[in-house]
Formats: sequence, structure tokens, C-alpha cells
Amino acid sequence: MPLDYHHQVALLKDILSDHQTDCCGTIAECEQLERVIKSLMTNSNIDQNLKNILQQIYQYSQSGVNSSGLNQHIQSSQQNLTQWIHEIDTFS
Repeated sequence: MPLDYHHQVALLKDILSDHQTDCCGTIAECEQLERVIKSLMTNSNIDQNLKNILQQIYQYSQSGVNSSGLNQHIQSSQQNLTQWIHEIDTFS
């Protein structure tokens, strides 16, 4: 059973919050971010501003997957993580 919009956004926010709080994560989490974002981007009802945020998070997750130091990548992205979580809250 596929996740609906609200569950997808909650999953996205949960992973980002974990990265922000723990300052570490896994490749699998980054790949999960990518899958959720791809699914959300197909939703025609999503606000364009949220789509812009999703694109930024997608780039973050791709950089994480391709990074030789994922935890360092997450640590250097703390400000972005905080901003994205806040912005997602305004749309959900």
C-alpha cells in the first residue's frame, strides 16, 4: 500500500530530523529520501515552493549517497536541515 501525501511528508521530515539531531545517517536513509521525493514530485497538487525545497533535499540526499564521508556531509548541512524542517512544517 503506497503512502499518502501526509505520510510521505512525515517520513521525509522524520529522516531530516534524525539527521539534524544525530548529526549522522545512512546511505539507505538518503536513498529513502530520494524515493519519497520522487513520489511527492509527481503530485500535481504540491505547491511550487515545496517542490523547490524538495529539489534541494533531493540534491542533499544525492550528495550524501555519493559522499565518502556521509556523517561529515550531514554535519555540514545542519543549517539547511533546520531550514528545510521549518519550511516543511509550514506546508504540512
